[in-house]
Amino acid sequence: MDYINRIKKSAVLGAAGKMGSGISLLMAQEMVAQALKPGNENTPFELIAVDVSEEALQGLKDYIFQQSRKKATKKAEDFRKRYPVFAGKEDEEVGLLYAEKVFSVLKLTTRLEDAARAGLVFEAVSENPELKTRLFDTLEKASSDKDIWYFTNTSSVPIHLLDEKASLDGRILGFHFYNPPAVQRLVELILTSRTKPGLRETALELARNMGKIIVPANDHAGFIGNGHFMRDALYGIAQAEKLANDMPVHEAIYRINTVSMQYLIRPMGVFQLIDYVGIDVVRYILGVMNPYYPAENLHSELLDTLFDQGIKGGQHHDGSQKDGFLQYKEGKAVAVYNPTLEDYVKINEFRQDSEQHLGAIPAEAPRWKDVIRDTDKEAKLSAWFTALGKLDSQGAQLACDYLRRSREIGRQLVRDGIALSEKDVNTVLLTGFFHAYGPINDYLI
Repeated sequence: MDYINRIKKSAVLGAAGKMGSGISLLMAQEMVAQALKPGNENTPFELIAVDVSEEALQGLKDYIFQQSRKKATKKAEDFRKRYPVFAGKEDEEVGLLYAEKVFSVLKLTTRLEDAARAGLVFEAVSENPELKTRLFDTLEKASSDKDIWYFTNTSSVPIHLLDEKASLDGRILGFHFYNPPAVQRLVELILTSRTKPGLRETALELARNMGKIIVPANDHAGFIGNGHFMRDALYGIAQAEKLANDMPVHEAIYRINTVSMQYLIRPMGVFQLIDYVGIDVVRYILGVMNPYYPAENLHSELLDTLFDQGIKGGQHHDGSQKDGFLQYKEGKAVAVYNPTLEDYVKINEFRQDSEQHLGAIPAEAPRWKDVIRDTDKEAKLSAWFTALGKLDSQGAQLACDYLRRSREIGRQLVRDGIALSEKDVNTVLLTGFFHAYGPINDYLI
């Protein structure tokens, strides 16, 4: 079956969720892009968007319409050149017509069985192997020809496990978008030894059409992205717990968050990133991964404590940050949670003392938002880390140790056969996490 025939009737499970909504948007737009090509005018395209809530699906409908209109209005000149249907129309008319075409391929439903008539199903529900398997089982029983291909967005569950439990006979692969899918360019592509060849070719063509950067990963729990992030986060948590032997835990968390952002030149500190993903989500992913790595302890009692105290992080529906390790006001961290006190402590109450103990950051320290766009960033980063290695302040020492541990995690992913190369590890962290440099580097050798 060729590409068009496979994708022309597709479905997204969990379509109104954080990941599912972005996948639905991209897939609906890809369908329209194919429908507008000469020769495809009479091909019927349908995207079956499945979720449990009618209200959430209505929100998805609005999201897809508005995002599509904005995209086409912004790129109206390009649309007029590429597609005759938009010729002679004003920018706003192009935007509206394109949004209507994208909207026209959508079928919103709360009935899972409706997806059984799709040739390609994207699964974007929560990181729960039992739930995923149950959904696949239901679709397999409802399918007349048992020829559905499954692209799962899991970021941690081994693909072969889902294949075996749902008896899919190689009709599944990992197609891991990064959040938010409509913006993030990275896709991790995970095959198993049983994955049918046609799935890979379709996945590669789809990813290219969506403008994604494709990084292959072998089928090990967590893959490359979470394989690095989960271990990196656990290291940061362990370092904060170590500091907490000599200071209140909220100050220790603040110091490690500061070091991992400002000293390591990252877009977020490690605790802020955990909050962004969600303490509950990070904790659950660690629970999924831990049994597959018996030589490691991929678990955090501190995460358990915060979860039990109702501190979960994550994001509100409008994308704003929920409180987690840090408390946020207008997008900025203003306090840090102390699980002993079961309350937040304002950063202004201890910032000065903490930063004095960390040591002054040299004036030449580059900022992430400047470095990320700098064509000479490699030289500046090299100079920065060379200078950092010569300092004896607490902040510099913590940062150097963190940098080395991050590099070792990256190399471990290659040694364990999870990543195919060091370059792939660096691409995932550079692209999927917006880091200014890859974790496998020559700094502080």
